[in-house]
Amino acid sequence: MPSVFTHEFNTPAFKGKVSFGTGIFINGQFIDGSDRTTIDVINPTTGKVTTSVSEATAKDVDTAVDAARKAFDTVWGLNTSGTQRGILLGKLAGLLEAHRDELAALESLNNGKPFDLSTSDVDGSIKCIRYYAGWADKVTGQVQETTEAKFTYSRHEPIGVVGQIIPWNFPLLMLAWKLGPALATGNTVILKPSEFTPLTAIRVAQLINEAGYPPGVVNILTGYGNTVGNAISHHMKIEKVAFTGSTLVGRKILEAASKSNLKNVTLELGGKSPNIIFDDADLEQAVNWATHGIFWNHGQTCCAGSRIFVQEGIYDEFLKRFTEKAQSLKVGDPFNPETFQGPQVSEIQFNRIMGYIQSGRDAGAKVETGGERQGTEGYFIKPTVFTNTSPDMLIVKEEIFGPVGVVIKFKDEDDVIRQANDTVYGLAAAVFTQNLNRAIKTVHKLKAGTAWVNCVNELDPSVPFGGFKQSGIGRELGEYALHNYTAVKGVHINLDIKK
Repeated sequence: MPSVFTHEFNTPAFKGKVSFGTGIFINGQFIDGSDRTTIDVINPTTGKVTTSVSEATAKDVDTAVDAARKAFDTVWGLNTSGTQRGILLGKLAGLLEAHRDELAALESLNNGKPFDLSTSDVDGSIKCIRYYAGWADKVTGQVQETTEAKFTYSRHEPIGVVGQIIPWNFPLLMLAWKLGPALATGNTVILKPSEFTPLTAIRVAQLINEAGYPPGVVNILTGYGNTVGNAISHHMKIEKVAFTGSTLVGRKILEAASKSNLKNVTLELGGKSPNIIFDDADLEQAVNWATHGIFWNHGQTCCAGSRIFVQEGIYDEFLKRFTEKAQSLKVGDPFNPETFQGPQVSEIQFNRIMGYIQSGRDAGAKVETGGERQGTEGYFIKPTVFTNTSPDMLIVKEEIFGPVGVVIKFKDEDDVIRQANDTVYGLAAAVFTQNLNRAIKTVHKLKAGTAWVNCVNELDPSVPFGGFKQSGIGRELGEYALHNYTAVKGVHINLDIKK
């Protein structure tokens, strides 16, 4: 029998008790992994073990796939109407809402993000699930006019069993982004949360049962990427895989898909997003948004505005204010209402970020503020700002995924567009200016899947999100995400064709 995780929260932000099993979730039941091994879940605020969860294996992936296939063939897929799928998604959203603060507390405990940010993530998850509940009975095909002698039409059918691998930076939100369109279109799911942040996914599995989903429709396997993720990517009976994470791992998944059954692949990958601030920008707002753009979620954001380009006329004043703003941010306990930035998610990520900071120093960049660990316990890093960089430095070229930004001076529009597009990534970009013509012309020239004007990190379930270049394949969110989870069939019905 899987162990039970029980935790009493007694914090300024949340007080309450949680208790739930920590098994893998297959066919509507929580069970031990086939090897009966476990994974320690670390609290990044303290660096100590919070609990242990069951570890899934490749054999468990096989079991989950069988359960998912049976559900698809008997009680889900084309056997359940879009109306009913929408009702169940609506029930799940209602249960997330009923447990809003509990889920946020779990997220902060497990991931380290401030409680108010976790509540925002829960709210975003609810909104996403409700959005796709509305789509469930609106997935339609077309009638094609060909000839009066035959009737032709197309239909969008669910793909079948799909694999989903989600990251640790937005555990609950990414679960919602993945489950919403997959379930709305009638697929069954094998979902792997990150081994660093599995707690909210396990808790949501309980709510999936409570919502009334048939067993096998959703299966959640806690495990490592090189075992469970690898098995999902290579599995011959999984017909689609969706992944959010690093470009390095995305390449491995794409390779696995090509070497197995050529499964459909959606990838939402890394970024090194430019944030362009022109001379005529509202300087106070530009500083505030730039701070949010790079330091929000501890910099652990694929679309973080980590390359901040500032036009030469305001560069000095912007840098002064931006540095002061970074220094004012409260770094500490995620349950302290004053905290803006909590710990990095793990010791591995902490060391990776500190390695990049050292590489910047070694390459001759100037640290304007930060660049150090904060405290002696947990994985806290001070908000860090670099200047005096060059395009070949690692801190300019590579995704750091931490609270580290570089501020770069530019001369004019042509100069900044050239620099902004000089990257292998193309996930997001932002432009700050009060000249609407300049804003529109600039965002149209930037090679990025999402562009913001006078804001950053603003997302909505109805608007597609995804990358150009090595930032991914396909789109999350909006109607576009539905296309990731359906197979289009053309049908020709003979009315009066004789042979």
